[in-house]
Amino acid sequence: MKSFISSMVFCLGLLATAWAQTTPQDSTLVITGEEEQLLLAQQADSVKTFQRFKADGIAAVVGDYLILESDILKMKADAKTQGMDMSQINDCQLVGRLMENKLYAHHAQLDSTIVVSADEINAMIDQQLDRMMAQVGDIEKVLAFYRKDSEADLREELFKINKERTLSSRMQDKIVGEMEVTPEEVRSFFNSIPEDERPLFGDEVEIAHLVIKPEVPQSEKQKVIDRLNEMRTDIVENGASFSTKAVLYSQDGTSVRGGQMSITRNDPLDKDFKQVAFSLQEGEVSKPFKTEFGYHIVQLDKIKGKVLDIRHIILIPQVTEETVQAARKKIDSIRTQIVNNEITFDEAARLYSEEKETKGDGGKLINPKSGDTRFELTDIDPLIYDQVNNLEEGEVSSVLMDQTRTGTKFFKLVTVNKKHEEHLANYAQDYTKIKELALREKQLKSIEKWQREKIMDTYIKISDDYKQCDFKSNWLKQ
Repeated sequence: MKSFISSMVFCLGLLATAWAQTTPQDSTLVITGEEEQLLLAQQADSVKTFQRFKADGIAAVVGDYLILESDILKMKADAKTQGMDMSQINDCQLVGRLMENKLYAHHAQLDSTIVVSADEINAMIDQQLDRMMAQVGDIEKVLAFYRKDSEADLREELFKINKERTLSSRMQDKIVGEMEVTPEEVRSFFNSIPEDERPLFGDEVEIAHLVIKPEVPQSEKQKVIDRLNEMRTDIVENGASFSTKAVLYSQDGTSVRGGQMSITRNDPLDKDFKQVAFSLQEGEVSKPFKTEFGYHIVQLDKIKGKVLDIRHIILIPQVTEETVQAARKKIDSIRTQIVNNEITFDEAARLYSEEKETKGDGGKLINPKSGDTRFELTDIDPLIYDQVNNLEEGEVSSVLMDQTRTGTKFFKLVTVNKKHEEHLANYAQDYTKIKELALREKQLKSIEKWQREKIMDTYIKISDDYKQCDFKSNWLKQ
């Protein structure tokens, strides 16, 4: 019999893809694209890539959705691309996973409280295309890479996949709702795990950092503002093309699309950027304004309900060699004070660090996965892994150079506040992690209950090729 934890991890793994976040990220902010890359791995043309297989063979029908043989092939290819070991996963399990996703999407469409608009999906697609073009160059290369004849074909495919994924995700979000676990539920969950099957937690560290950023001279800021004002004047007074100027001069991934974006008030953009964009009238071009990423001008092309079609240009003022050296000298001096015990790392971070999110807490870093201060060593940024791995508690790293998402260099120091060696789960020491596992189990049970009920109320047809499968859920309604 499989261990309790192994079984649970496997079940949660089957839900991981469906629970993936669907919120698009703004390419203006030069955000990483793991979500887009995962999505794009699913975009191979089912006709051109898999035409030698039963591309039109129907494996199953769930409500209004078909599952094709090609969907199973693509899922296998995706898993291999992500480095998954497929030796323990068979076609029956893949069909089961696909049917789960279709079941969620089907019932989301029937639920009047779940609304997914075309404008929302199109805004998502715009940002994904921005990301694609930033990665490979231009739209023609994107079409060639994903084997599509036209941008319209690619958009159609993206629309179908994004809408289904969004519906599925929101249905699951509704099922688990605001579900929480009480301390007593956490304790009961932990005590239910046999002692010899309790999870082994790897080496962990609690770390803090201190950040010093080179100053951008006022002359460089003014140079960028003046350049944007020149562009705005040429656009507003001389009829110059905003799109052309964005292609030529904008310093982010949207430049290849002439700065084009579709945004809503709920998008995770810089608040100043949204405030300016939503204050414009159609056709109006903003004056230069600043965000934490640089200086912008924005043109509002069209208002489509809650979605704005805009274009923007961003210019990023540069630091100088003099200011870089000044920042390096400053952080060297701070490190010397800490090493000589003239000031603690906590005090130095609160006094000198230029990262507002962490300085007030002495530079302590919060693990976004768990919400606490502990990081598994394997989760740490490779840039600082070697430093952290070799530091003892209370030691300070050498000066490290890093860069922002917009490419601006900065310096930092890192210290290890506490080390936790590999150990079996301990209720008191690992409460946060155990609470997360307990919540996941509770959510999983709620999802499974919903599935059992909805399977019986939904039209489901499975091809003969898969009727012998030993499905985890009662898809055969036996």
